[in-house]
Amino acid sequence: MAAPRTREYMMKNKLFIHVLAVLAFLVQGASNVHSVSVMEGDSVTLHTGFKMIQKDRIMWYFEGTLIIEISGDLSTICKDDQCKEVAERFRDRLKPDHKTGSLTITNIRTTDSGDYTLTLRGARKHNFPVTVHAVGQGEGKRESVKEGESLTLDPGVKREPNDVMWFFNDTLITEITEDQCKICTDVQYKERFRDRLKLDHQTGSLTITNTRTTDSGEYTVKIKSNIHHGHYSVITTTSLKIFSVTVTSE
Repeated sequence: MAAPRTREYMMKNKLFIHVLAVLAFLVQGASNVHSVSVMEGDSVTLHTGFKMIQKDRIMWYFEGTLIIEISGDLSTICKDDQCKEVAERFRDRLKPDHKTGSLTITNIRTTDSGDYTLTLRGARKHNFPVTVHAVGQGEGKRESVKEGESLTLDPGVKREPNDVMWFFNDTLITEITEDQCKICTDVQYKERFRDRLKLDHQTGSLTITNTRTTDSGEYTVKIKSNIHHGHYSVITTTSLKIFSVTVTSE
């Protein structure tokens, strides 16, 4: 006669443990916060950290307003009146990953700053406070050099093996991607700086040799690196610096 009572006790115990596990899961999900900092114009990926199954439904919210729903191989951009304004703001800039539920925002803007929240099965939540910094917020520095001399522009940071991009008057002139150096193919600047740009792969510094008065202008360096949050990762710009260069003639 004791066996049925034992089985009943075990069933109640398992049910109790299951309830505790669900509560712990919900609490843990609600406390997952992953802060993101990114530069204006970059792309950022908000990673879920898991693989979706066919019946999963993920909903992404911006400041409490639904912006996109991902289910299986389908994704739907919110078009209701209540989110029409937000949908217009993100027009053609939301790229969902149907295998993981992750969301990529391209060409990000300062107005995209705010709280992003994903919900899985209506319960598990992850919060991503995103801050978008304007490009004009970079640190400025003035440099002066005589024509014919060499000039080195140093970002002053220890570079990780990611992307470094140098711009001259807002036009890309050279970059380092996975330790591969590329000179911009823009005809005007390619000819102007021909064989005179030297990049340091360790620091991201740019040296301009045999400077000319036409090299005067604004140089901007953007250094990108991967920031990891446990199983979550985002792409962000960690350094932005602006140099105002004046090349004086003899």
